[in-house]
Amino acid sequence: MASYSQLTHRQVWLQQSDSDIRIHYVEARPSGAQKGIILLIHGFPESSYQFRHVMGPLSSAGYRVIAPDYRGAGYSSRPPTGYTKKVLATDLHTLLTAHMGIGEPVHIVGHDIGGLVVHAYAHLFPDAVASLVWGECPLPGTTAYDEQKHTPALWHFDFHTVPDLPELLVAGREKQYLKHFYDGETQNPAAFTEADLDFYATLYAAPGAMRAAFNVYRAFEEDKADNRRWLEEKGKVKARTMVLSGEGSFLAVGAEGMAREVDEDVVVGLVEGSGHYIAEENPEGFVKKVLGFIEQR
Repeated sequence: MASYSQLTHRQVWLQQSDSDIRIHYVEARPSGAQKGIILLIHGFPESSYQFRHVMGPLSSAGYRVIAPDYRGAGYSSRPPTGYTKKVLATDLHTLLTAHMGIGEPVHIVGHDIGGLVVHAYAHLFPDAVASLVWGECPLPGTTAYDEQKHTPALWHFDFHTVPDLPELLVAGREKQYLKHFYDGETQNPAAFTEADLDFYATLYAAPGAMRAAFNVYRAFEEDKADNRRWLEEKGKVKARTMVLSGEGSFLAVGAEGMAREVDEDVVVGLVEGSGHYIAEENPEGFVKKVLGFIEQR
């Protein structure tokens, strides 16, 4: 299996006239006939690196697999604005269509923040979607979000929205801050090695990286308004959808009900032996659930 560094890495400027918007992505192609395309969208506090264990198996199963770092994360640029999920989704659609020449519908898999981006993508570009897999995130605009956003388990939702203070307090302590989430939300803590922690910490210690990460959360209330407006104007998302959770994650409870508020055709997936970080805690289980769903006919 190829390591993350051995996968194909590219970066593009979404607009040649604007060097502030640069998207990095990782790609794995099948060795034989291609069955389809899978777009993997990461969450916080991670990057495309979170899919390092699953890209090889998914491509070996016959899929072209693309994992970008969304705006502000990983190796992508960190502009001062543009962190609503409709903007992040539009960035990725532009990457696929204008820069990679992809015209066919793709299977989109989003984890954590990536799940919010998946939902926006499905509303903005419904004809570009073959199927959806998302989860491990209270979606702004749903009952679950309103009920959970101020609870102790999601304390960081409030902390991240405070202007400037999170940047001040976390600066120089990025590794300790990120480790708090990995330690507290895993069922398989061995999933994160010291090298993994160092890799993520280096990314998030880069100038502007934590501010960009916090800005993703600061946009949640605007995302909430967008999601509610889309539901009222367009109805529920029509694409086949699986809401995917780690069996040991506290977010698994209520995930189905949340998804049914906004998606018309929903099935539930649970990955055994995993907490929040499914693709890293149980990559085999993640691959099995994703392939089992998208290959249903």
